[in-house]
Amino acid sequence: MERENRTLITEFVFQGFSSFHEHQLTLFAVFLALYTFTLAGNIVIVTIIRTDRHLHTPMYFFLSMLSTSETVYTLVTLPRMLSSLVGMNQSISRAGCATQMFFFVSFGITNCFLLTAMGYDRYVAICNPLRYSIIMNKRVCVQLVGGACSIGLIVATTQVTSVFSLPFCATKVAHFFCDIRPVMKLSCVDTMANEILTVIISVLVLVVPMGLVFISYVLIISTILKIPSDQGRKKAFATCASHLTVVVVHYGCASIAYLKPKSENSRDQDQLISVTYTVITPLLNPVVYTLRNKEVKEALLRATGRKLS
Repeated sequence: MERENRTLITEFVFQGFSSFHEHQLTLFAVFLALYTFTLAGNIVIVTIIRTDRHLHTPMYFFLSMLSTSETVYTLVTLPRMLSSLVGMNQSISRAGCATQMFFFVSFGITNCFLLTAMGYDRYVAICNPLRYSIIMNKRVCVQLVGGACSIGLIVATTQVTSVFSLPFCATKVAHFFCDIRPVMKLSCVDTMANEILTVIISVLVLVVPMGLVFISYVLIISTILKIPSDQGRKKAFATCASHLTVVVVHYGCASIAYLKPKSENSRDQDQLISVTYTVITPLLNPVVYTLRNKEVKEALLRATGRKLS
């Protein structure tokens, strides 16, 4: 029976935002605007960092990698979500679903560890400023980014292999993309082992990086408080504010989505949380790092031939 079910299910159908049917065109307009701004903003950040020599530092190298990763992360889910909102084909092949899940998980986890690397960079910059250029050399920066990408690829391979080894009996995915739990719910068999694996992976890729970032900021704050001048403390806090804002929202949304009990939220609540970490969180990079970051604003003004007032 299981072998028969495996061959029967060759594609899935997204239910998407069917419960918001009368508002789908409004949702399309809002999400399209947010997606356009996200793409444009991240492309501007990557371009300005690559072209402005003042931003050729480890901090902005990590930021450009994060913006690149976030851009691909949104390309995995949002175009298909937008097409489904205007009534286009909502089906996806089994292989397509597995591919979408692989890239979504891979880049999502890569982003988590890139934020951790950025936290370490801020720790070294503030707590060991005299040795900063030695510790955060180009080789170390490349290794940290490579490590983040490798963890993402390994975990995504493990997670997707686990989910798609299950036999499926249903085709309607109660979501707008192939996320882990909505796809597992379509299985014919008990998925407890897969649920346990998902929780273990979620703890490792969310709690561990969050813990490392937390330790970094405890040490950072303790160092900042020892700075004698108010101006020095203010400047030190300013260098961390943008990163800390992104970290709180990114880890907060991901934790609510993947560390909560299995049946705690309704389908609509789950989708709202998913919209937050697939649409809103990637928007944070261009918003936070352009509106709140003086160096990036100065680089943008230099690129347009103006001066910062």
